[in-house]
Amino acid sequence: MIEVQHLVKHFTKIIKEKGVRGSLKSLIAPQKELVRAVDDVSFHVAEGEILGFIGPNGAGKSTVIKMLTGILTPTTGWCRINGYIPQKERKRYVREIGVVFGQRTQLWWDLPLTETYTVLKEIYDIPTAEYNRRLEFLDQVLELSPFMSSPVRTLSLGQRMRADIAASMLHNPRVLFLDEPTIGLDIVVKDSIRKAIKEINKTEKTTIILTTHDLSDIEQLCKRIILIDKGKLVYDGDLDHIRTTFGKIREITFMLEEADHIHQIPFPPHTDLDIQQEGSKVRVRFNTGVCPLPQMLSMVLQSVRVTDIAVQDIDIEEILRRVYQRQVEL
Repeated sequence: MIEVQHLVKHFTKIIKEKGVRGSLKSLIAPQKELVRAVDDVSFHVAEGEILGFIGPNGAGKSTVIKMLTGILTPTTGWCRINGYIPQKERKRYVREIGVVFGQRTQLWWDLPLTETYTVLKEIYDIPTAEYNRRLEFLDQVLELSPFMSSPVRTLSLGQRMRADIAASMLHNPRVLFLDEPTIGLDIVVKDSIRKAIKEINKTEKTTIILTTHDLSDIEQLCKRIILIDKGKLVYDGDLDHIRTTFGKIREITFMLEEADHIHQIPFPPHTDLDIQQEGSKVRVRFNTGVCPLPQMLSMVLQSVRVTDIAVQDIDIEEILRRVYQRQVEL
């Protein structure tokens, strides 16, 4: 469904010096710097797949998405979505995609939601019978009925997000780009949005590219992720595989009867060890590939007296931090 080959995007940035003199100099003889925002990125996405596309701020995610949606033209390389080259066949291509930006809306602010959808029906030239069928399906999935007659400006953030997703799906696009679809939402609304995305993907076989900083979205919606950092593709593969490769770190938290007895624990060297202590509370992160969990527990319990102890896996954010750290080291 989506094919991306050797995508590169350069931007020219003006370097401005401080003060009035620097401002004048940047006008008369500007100093320019070439920024490589996207650096030789290639990947494929199968039809009906939900792909998590993630990375830190400034990594190049938005630039890639803008090239895939046809907003930007690559410096070199190309992308093809459902048989279309976005930059060359834009009018036909936009009928094949839906786009939702979490911080922006495509809805008309002062119009009731029903009228907004009617306008979109005309823009996309959707037959009436098809429009009614689509709206009924989207209403069932996204629960739109309670606020269909309300002006968009009166909707809560969660209602507006559901309305935006419905607006992007009215013309039955083959590909849906979701940029931060749960940003700023409470946990209940987030769960509702995630269930709706799953249902749309399952029922419509819609291919979805999801960019988000909420890694709970990734864990619940995506089997495959792409990590991008400094314009380069860092990782492309299964989420389970990245857990296995980088997620061998476990964490134990325990309460000491005597806070200063922590020095009695003979922690082994070279275990990727991180020890943090706040009074009697101690948190230890360690590599189970070097020191198995039973061995670490035995070492602690035989060396000191504890009043409480808990064991947990590190979360996905910590795993991704380790991926980036490994990339920097390489």
